[in-house]
Amino acid sequence: MSFVISGLPVEAFRPLFSLSDAALAERGVVRCQVDAKAGFPCRVTLEDAEPGETVLLMNYEHQPAPTPYRASHAIFVSEAATEPRRAVDEVPGALRVRAALSLRAYDEAGMMVDAELTPGAAIEPVIEKMFANPQVAYIHAHNAGRGCYAARIDRG
Repeated sequence: MSFVISGLPVEAFRPLFSLSDAALAERGVVRCQVDAKAGFPCRVTLEDAEPGETVLLMNYEHQPAPTPYRASHAIFVSEAATEPRRAVDEVPGALRVRAALSLRAYDEAGMMVDAELTPGAAIEPVIEKMFANPQVAYIHAHNAGRGCYAARIDRG
């Protein structure tokens, strides 16, 4: 079954890149210096930011549906991001290397209809199983440990 994993649109974050740390703090955003290869997954590029880059850590409403599952959580956005990743039938690095992901399947109304934990290296069979259910409109991936939003997955 074909699927698409999409990064967030960089346009939503670009105005933040030029703000001072103090101005970011007023908005609840923190600028971080990347000091390790893994641990700073950009939600635009869907790859881990490289050491030496800067990322913004912020809260993002990834599930805006007016349901009990409406949700927001922390995300990283690399200031080097230029365009969102659109991965067709492939799993981007920031998801593939995670020890555990929480996949949450939603219907058209934004109600959760299924959820499952999986290692990032074994995500494809879970996506296929979830999309076999005709009620599932889209899937959200989250890092299982800290719960951070990772990406949206749609049928291809």
